[in-house]
Amino acid sequence: MAERALRAPAWLEELVRTSPPPVPWPDVVRFAVTVPMPLAVAVVVAGGIEPGPELGAGVFGTTGALAACLAPMGGPLRDRVRRTLAATGFGAIGLLVGQYASGEGWLPVVLIALVSAAAALISGINAALSLGALQLLIYTALASGLVTPLSTAAEIGFFFAGAGWAALTTLVQAATERGDPDRAAVAAVFTSTGELLAAAGSEDADDARRRLTAALNAAYDRVIRSRSSTAGRSRQLSELAGVLNAAAPLVEGTVATVRGRVAADPHDVTAVHALAAAVTGARDLPAERPSPLEDGPPTRRAVRHGLRLAWNVVGDPEERAGAAVELPEPDWRTRLHDVGDRTLASPDSRAFAVRLALCMTIAEIARQLLPLERPYWVLLTVAIVLKPDFGSVFTRAVQRGAGTLLGVLIGSVLLAVLPRNGWVLVAMAVAAGLLPWARGANFGLFSVFQTPVIILLLDLALSGDPGLIGARMVDTLVGCLIVLVVGYALWPQTWRAPLDDALRDATTALEAYVEAAFTADPAETRRARRRTYRALTEVQAQLQRRLAEPPPISTRAAAWWPVIVQLERTTDAVTEAVIAIRTGEPVPHPAQVTVLRRAIRQLEDDVRTHRAPDDAEILADGVLAPVAREVDAARRLVRDAAPDRSH
Repeated sequence: MAERALRAPAWLEELVRTSPPPVPWPDVVRFAVTVPMPLAVAVVVAGGIEPGPELGAGVFGTTGALAACLAPMGGPLRDRVRRTLAATGFGAIGLLVGQYASGEGWLPVVLIALVSAAAALISGINAALSLGALQLLIYTALASGLVTPLSTAAEIGFFFAGAGWAALTTLVQAATERGDPDRAAVAAVFTSTGELLAAAGSEDADDARRRLTAALNAAYDRVIRSRSSTAGRSRQLSELAGVLNAAAPLVEGTVATVRGRVAADPHDVTAVHALAAAVTGARDLPAERPSPLEDGPPTRRAVRHGLRLAWNVVGDPEERAGAAVELPEPDWRTRLHDVGDRTLASPDSRAFAVRLALCMTIAEIARQLLPLERPYWVLLTVAIVLKPDFGSVFTRAVQRGAGTLLGVLIGSVLLAVLPRNGWVLVAMAVAAGLLPWARGANFGLFSVFQTPVIILLLDLALSGDPGLIGARMVDTLVGCLIVLVVGYALWPQTWRAPLDDALRDATTALEAYVEAAFTADPAETRRARRRTYRALTEVQAQLQRRLAEPPPISTRAAAWWPVIVQLERTTDAVTEAVIAIRTGEPVPHPAQVTVLRRAIRQLEDDVRTHRAPDDAEILADGVLAPVAREVDAARRLVRDAAPDRSH
């Protein structure tokens, strides 16, 4: 009992939890070499670290290299290039705009507010532009306090030169990497399927199924979306899309097998892993595919049938290309409408734009009014802490705030003890090399190493006093305080977790899956199943974010955990029913399907209104009976969770 009493609250454990990531050595080497290289060249040309145009050129070159290095975060080369272009382009815009944000008066205040609102709206379009919006804010803040002997054109030119150098090293690393990330993503689906088959009937089955769902989401994001954006130009992507589509019956059979707690055939597990190896090119696929099953449990026969279909496609290039689904390219009107939905038409985007603009405006006013040694550092801290996206504000503020404070201390100590010579470049290289590793842990650790790089860079340009440690700490604390008070505590929606929206989306997707499963063709059924599992993945992500918030958000989120698990079980039950129908079970009566869909819609209403559902059970027979039982269980769990939410 005493040991339990000494444990930290669950939300605090989630907040400080750091998963030790593997060391990405290629990225570590690339960062350590790429980031300080422009500055090192400038120091060699100038004959030392002395104020002048050479040092200014090196500072802006390293600034561009840092922006372009941080942009790629794995994935296909085309995605890395998009992120690099977004980060570099918006960073250059920030450098231009920031020059007009210096000085006193209302013009800098209005300019910072407009740039912040624009950054918040832009970040809602996609991940690449979200990264670009962050760079826009960061470099606007930097430029507001960065003074060099260079002209504006020269500053932007050297910034792009540094970014180009970083892009070149990224391309070199991509060219020397072993393996194809697209193939690896598709192979991971088969690997996860084999692991789920092997876990059938064990306690590890739920975790294995979630890993399979994550692998499917990643593969479809990587291959299918890439295929649609490179229409007609990539035969390899077309074939991989075919493999991924052909894997759907195997995945469905596997989920139904695990749901029915039927032990998998060891030969099927081995064969699925053979498919994974064949997709990556590690081993050739055996010529003889597994033989069909004429008897045995229906779910096991479904697995063997799906395995044989996938075997045909993986082993035959023409089958792979023929199995691909061509996605229509949306026209410009559709794309424009989609952008509008994600930005101005989105209440979340509008609210975040107001919040970010308000925080940055207050930071700018503080910059002008408070007697700060490095006033632009307040703006920079707010921009880094209140990153333009829709994650957990509290968690990111605390983690980034604490990390930035520690990083300020490390950077300031380095400036105090290191002579102004090549040792500064060595320290910068070490801190930059640790960035890709720290990014895999959490926001705070990443800030610990990002901040010294920025401090070393800025103080070389501004000839900072090593005694500014206390001043930088004060500036950082002011910025963090602005975010926590104005960007978090004063906004009621920060205390209402978007977990509610994610739950509603999941129940809506589940109802559509039930409709498709018993009324639509197999292709539409599989699409509905993918949408449902993707929605459940989003629920899990929102839950994890909210568990790191302080009470009452964390306690409310924890109350929904059993409901989320039950929705996953219900989705698996629908998949099991689909397999049962395909293996000869009667199709359920449409009236029963309608009753079941109405119950799921009622569940969505219960989640939205926090109303306790009634105790009436859903009456269904045949393949719908297990689904009805799972929906009943979900409704009871919602009823139990509703009082917790009203506190």
